[in-house]
Amino acid sequence: MNRVDWRFFSYAQSHPGKVRAYNEDAFLDCPDAGVWVVADGMGGHQAGDVASQMLVDIVQQHIRTVPSSMISVELLRKALLDANRQIFEYSERYLEGETVGTTAVVLFVKDGEYHCLWVGDSRMYMLRQQLLTQRSRDHSQVMEMVEQGLIAFEEAENHPMANVITRAIGVNEEVEVDHVSGPLMLGDHFLLCSDGLTKELSDQHLAHCLQANSLSDSGLALMHSALVRGASDNVTCILVRATCMETDAQERLNTPINDATVPIYRG
Repeated sequence: MNRVDWRFFSYAQSHPGKVRAYNEDAFLDCPDAGVWVVADGMGGHQAGDVASQMLVDIVQQHIRTVPSSMISVELLRKALLDANRQIFEYSERYLEGETVGTTAVVLFVKDGEYHCLWVGDSRMYMLRQQLLTQRSRDHSQVMEMVEQGLIAFEEAENHPMANVITRAIGVNEEVEVDHVSGPLMLGDHFLLCSDGLTKELSDQHLAHCLQANSLSDSGLALMHSALVRGASDNVTCILVRATCMETDAQERLNTPINDATVPIYRG
């Protein structure tokens, strides 16, 4: 069986948007560990930015305490549960139990497979052979309504309850983390984003932006498009591309020097 020397390029960015005075999103870009995270905080008195930053810091602490070969889906799940406990306790101790929380979407790549863990409505998309698919499923009121047949999927984005999520990190003492996995293919692109991006851009527009020659061009196109449309919320996105040693020379020609190009894992 042929082995693939996987290599991953990533590009991450965040913007407060055109309306919000501060940014409650946070992200983690760790290509050397094969881990990327987007978190979208919520809570009064700017506590949302505390929650999202706590989450990414806690995930980073967990993956830095072990060799990269020991990072696993279970370790990341435990990191999210630890973040849930710490954020909940922070609210109880310092905010008199005020509801504070954050979404989380995590991409983890290892041994020729990708894994997505998530809580809330921050999303992960995969672009494979020109087809864009959403691999996460929103934990939201409107998605439950779609699944119950009460509204059509096309109505969900503009529904009055579109912003109501049904699950978040830190809101309750316990939380359930969802997870999907699949095999990697050369050329796969992954997009992790907060809902500030998907509120403004359709899936078709996302797919169009991902056709750019480099990840930074795609990222800048996504951000510019969201800002032009008003960006009523914070906007955060991470782009990740899967390639291998054999195609690395061509990738370097197409990828600006500010894109991460750290080789990780053998699958």
